[in-house]
Amino acid sequence: MNALLTRVDDLRSGRMPFVLATVVRAERPTSAKPGDRALVLPDGTIEGFVGGDCAEHTVRTHGLRLLESGASTLLRITPSEGPESVTEGLVTVGNPCLSGGSLDIFLEAMLPPLLVHVYGDAPVARALVEIGRALGHEVCPFTEPLPPDLGAVVVASHGHGDEPAVLTAALSAGVPYVGLIASRKRAAAVLSGLEVPPDRRARVRSPAGLDIGARTAPEIALSVYAELISERPRA
Repeated sequence: MNALLTRVDDLRSGRMPFVLATVVRAERPTSAKPGDRALVLPDGTIEGFVGGDCAEHTVRTHGLRLLESGASTLLRITPSEGPESVTEGLVTVGNPCLSGGSLDIFLEAMLPPLLVHVYGDAPVARALVEIGRALGHEVCPFTEPLPPDLGAVVVASHGHGDEPAVLTAALSAGVPYVGLIASRKRAAAVLSGLEVPPDRRARVRSPAGLDIGARTAPEIALSVYAELISERPRA
């Protein structure tokens, strides 16, 4: 168990998504017992123990599904053959491969926090860092090379620095959310100078954030995160 918890800490520090599977109920005969745990990694690898090959196969299949949605659920595996049934918070799977008994396994998707890069040191940039961290996001200054799981780049330098280079790098890397804090007039001038195809240029959000009537730096930062949250995939 200590080794598994150490592995969890390593995965979190490395921003690796995984599913934590915990046996919460076991009806004999089963090889697993309540408290047994395993990790399901994105490549399908299972580390730990939640039962034999039959149970492990079912846990892998449903664990990989949860990695896509970010949800968690209780998985019930029974030896009875039948179609999969889904109710709120519970998925029941019949697996005749089991030697008997049944297992209830809680599958908890553990996704890394949203990674946001902020470019600039203006009041809005500082508010983006402060509010983002309060929301549980990982917010860092813009640096290259860009991490492959970078979720957002927000340019809040108000004309200072090389805004076109930052926007171009973010667009070229396919960062899901690219925002520019600027007036419509200044934003149009900045975007017109980007040497990227029109479809990529159109992906820049400016004015960035939802229109909530924001005026102060913290309110503008809040509107940006509100837009990010509103576009988050829903399970």
